Amino acid sequence: MADIGVIAVTAAGRAAAGRLVAAWPDEAEVVRAEPPAEALRRAFTGSGAVVGFLAVGATVRVLAPLLGDKSTDPPVVCVDESLRFAVAVLGGHHGANELAHRVAAVLGCEPVVTTASDSVAGTPLDSYGADLGFTVADPGPLARVGAALLSGEPVRLEGAGDWPLPALPDSADAATPAADAAAVIAVTDRTDGPGTPDGPGHPLTLVYRPPSLVVGVGSARGAPAEEVGGLVDAALADAGLAPASVRAVATVDLKADEAGILAAARDRGWDVVTRPAAELAAVDVPNPSEVVRAEVGTPSVAEAAALRTAADAGRAAELVVAKRKSANATVAIARLRPRGRLAVVGLGPGARDLTAPRAVAELGRASVVVGLDQYVDQVRDLLRPGTRVLDSGLGQEEERARSAVCAARTGAAVALIGSGDAGVYAMASPALDFAGADIDVVGVPGITAAAAAANLLGAPLGHDHAYVSLSDLHTPWEAIERRVRAAAEGDFAVCFYNPRSRRRDWQLARALEILAEHRPPETPVGHVRNASRDGERVRLTTLEDMLAGGVDEVDMFTVVLVGGSASRAVAGRFVTPRGYRWKG
Repeated sequence: MADIGVIAVTAAGRAAAGRLVAAWPDEAEVVRAEPPAEALRRAFTGSGAVVGFLAVGATVRVLAPLLGDKSTDPPVVCVDESLRFAVAVLGGHHGANELAHRVAAVLGCEPVVTTASDSVAGTPLDSYGADLGFTVADPGPLARVGAALLSGEPVRLEGAGDWPLPALPDSADAATPAADAAAVIAVTDRTDGPGTPDGPGHPLTLVYRPPSLVVGVGSARGAPAEEVGGLVDAALADAGLAPASVRAVATVDLKADEAGILAAARDRGWDVVTRPAAELAAVDVPNPSEVVRAEVGTPSVAEAAALRTAADAGRAAELVVAKRKSANATVAIARLRPRGRLAVVGLGPGARDLTAPRAVAELGRASVVVGLDQYVDQVRDLLRPGTRVLDSGLGQEEERARSAVCAARTGAAVALIGSGDAGVYAMASPALDFAGADIDVVGVPGITAAAAAANLLGAPLGHDHAYVSLSDLHTPWEAIERRVRAAAEGDFAVCFYNPRSRRRDWQLARALEILAEHRPPETPVGHVRNASRDGERVRLTTLEDMLAGGVDEVDMFTVVLVGGSASRAVAGRFVTPRGYRWKG
């Protein structure tokens, strides 16, 4: 059965269901059975998610006997008959909230999300750190800790360390004395670590287990699983380390088929990672053995495999349990230090519906947001409570880029925002100039000002084109003029960014003069001010008219597009032909 089972009863519901399946052909299918309740039951038991064009009450009555655990039940969304609302009914934090938004985007209805943390733009605790592999040691306190956060009660966050986690409300203050906190949210791989109750009056504790430990194992051929597993269990217990924080078992590749190692890991739900002996031989360890080197080609298996595999997953690794031996096995444990996370996010040209869903998700994922003050103001409503904002004014691009990278290096989840696409005349370039291999970097594309303006004008960029910034703040005018001349000689359509300001009032006219040397006076020229924002203005004119005084309408909020020699105006629209003949 498909990932998303769709159920509809009425003609309107069936038509809307068809729209969903057409939008998601590889994910969704209509589930049919009589009576409709049977179709709903089949979808719930056989699909990863359910969308029902059904009443919420009827859906709940049918599914109630089938409900098990919210973490394993498929998410369910109901859409009303008039297609006004997509309601997340079951499994909000496990997919229904997101699915409601996806359904709403296809059908044009309103998503209805009633889970408390999402309705107030908070961070849902049952999925906190889930994308990093976090698990909850005991889900019992979830609801009570969540209620404390939503109520604004002091909540202490302990042990988060370098993990790039989303923001928590301001009440989750690491400086709050434990005695004054309503609850402790602890991130620890230790069984006796932060947040562990230590007597009467200690606040309620919610413990997260990060996947921070790698267990290195070596063994003689034929070592029994009971011996390997027992040695591992004892090493973890003696060091006060939580088995739930083990991300993998690591060993040398010569042991890839060692039954005892494989069985011990499988019994505990851990993956096994193998490493070539030559790779392990290069790892500096405290307890090398020449005997081991002679047998397998590396002086260390357990310590080297643990350290090497932990370093793969994080910024650095430390050995927290040195090599221990039994008769036929060795074990060592390493802890990784995760890298901070920098998301470079393009917000698009300004209109909220032209901001990519991935950009919205990254803003909610961040604990620190860095950007130009006016861009930050555009998205403040999308930020989680407790998000730290580092905003600054025009002309401070280098400072913003450095601030974002520095914050990521502390282990934070940082979103560096810019308008349009962050990689086009925006913040990605300076930020990545400063960013090293010690942080993770993700880029979120955005609709550029050029693309937004071009779509308002028609199709001016329908064939080869060039982008040129006319700002000589960081680039000498001589270099800019050479690029404009090259675009003119190459017959490119040209998009000018930063075309004109109060202090730079002659560069655009000069650039247009250069283009006019190579293309006719009637060449279309479009300029768009505040594309997709308040005060949007679209003009279509000609190269001749622009040179006769049209440049006076242009400022720094404007994008100017100039056609090539084949560009033309068609029915009031700016068109650059594709450059080849259509076959009719």
